[in-house]
Amino acid sequence: MYAALDIGGTKIAAALVDADGTVLRRERTPTPAGGGAAVLASAARMLDGLGDAPIRALGVGAPGVVDQDTGRVVSATDVLPGWSGTPVRDVLADLTGLPVTVVNDVRAMAYGEAQAGAGAGLHRVLHVSVGTGVGGALTTLGRLEHGAHGTAGEIAHLLVSERGPVPCGCGRRDHLEAVASGPAIAATGDAPRAGSLLGRALAGLLAVLDPDAVVIGGGVAQIGAPFLDAVIAAFRAEALPPLRGTPVVPARLGTDAPLVGAALLAMTLTARGSGR
Repeated sequence: MYAALDIGGTKIAAALVDADGTVLRRERTPTPAGGGAAVLASAARMLDGLGDAPIRALGVGAPGVVDQDTGRVVSATDVLPGWSGTPVRDVLADLTGLPVTVVNDVRAMAYGEAQAGAGAGLHRVLHVSVGTGVGGALTTLGRLEHGAHGTAGEIAHLLVSERGPVPCGCGRRDHLEAVASGPAIAATGDAPRAGSLLGRALAGLLAVLDPDAVVIGGGVAQIGAPFLDAVIAAFRAEALPPLRGTPVVPARLGTDAPLVGAALLAMTLTARGSGR
């Protein structure tokens, strides 16, 4: 058995996951205020609710840019105040006594979908998460691409032509996150508009990346047709002709994707001896 944490700006989710990627038990709690120490203390306590099954390792999906060698958050927006600089891996290893693997939360989602969800078996996939924030990640042959600075696939800060009703996590209102995130949709009440703006952004981005498919997950994706249909329609209208047939599909694992991905990544890296 493996434990997983999905740390977000509004909630922390925990799960017990088996080696096949099946979620056996879930816990959820609001994200506390007070910065990194308070968040990680709350997250560690949640593991007690997963039962008495022996846990081999802990996988964590965390917001921000994560140093893959140290498990430390090297950069983060104000979606989670006081988070930048938090040594997530070291703190959770000390609190739990488990080998800990930490990855950006959207990359955790991407790994879950690439291994056991809508991206499984595909060569290159752009994974998009729309929730409290907007994020992206790339997988190739089921493996995560991190890039030179740990931001490969990130889409939150793509410039858009409209001013958002809420600021992006970085503070600007002309970024994709400012117009297509959950808070932006809540402010306007217009999910199809947000979906259309995301679809237009994807049309330009896919001209650069040319993946086999786009997988869309996160809490906002659970809205379903009003949002996803608008994404697909705008993408098809704006994309270059050879790209218009690229599948744009919902995450098969739903909101479990980051938990499954974090657990499977912990399993893989612990087997290689890469976890603390």
